[in-house]
Amino acid sequence: MDKLRETAVASTEIYHGKIMDFYMDTVRLPNGNTAARELSRHVGAVAVVPLMDDGRVIVERQFRYPVDAVITEIPAGKRDSRDEPPEEAARRELREETGVTAAELIPLGPFYPAAAYSDEVIWLYLARGLSFGAQQLDDDEFLNVQAVPLEALVRDILDGKVPDAKTQAAVLRVWCMERGL
Repeated sequence: MDKLRETAVASTEIYHGKIMDFYMDTVRLPNGNTAARELSRHVGAVAVVPLMDDGRVIVERQFRYPVDAVITEIPAGKRDSRDEPPEEAARRELREETGVTAAELIPLGPFYPAAAYSDEVIWLYLARGLSFGAQQLDDDEFLNVQAVPLEALVRDILDGKVPDAKTQAAVLRVWCMERGL
């Protein structure tokens, strides 16, 4: 690892935003030279595959302004702070967006959506033992919730109908786990 590590020499904040900050860093390369690295720093996020007892997954359809499209995603959201435990954030986001609470949250591990230019990590979970209540959406949040058979969701992912990376990674992992792979 030491032969690959880059170490920070300097860091300048370019922009401080609501959900991410942008930096221009200078790093020392393994060969001793320096290079510039533009990056975003993010508080982190969580995403949950809520798997019902009948094999259906709770998914959301939501308009995403940056890609100008309505896309299918699993419930997800940012952590309130870097100190908020990811499991706590996952339970909160699942409840707020879908009204679902889970008896069990199984960690699926970290997911780095853009490791080349961001430190964002999305903690992925499988939720089981679901109970249903009312959504508690934020004022600027608009989404439709539906239950889709896991197999149909996997087929849609493989057919290119679900372009969201975190949803692809988490759902395919759950699909494999359910089959003992």
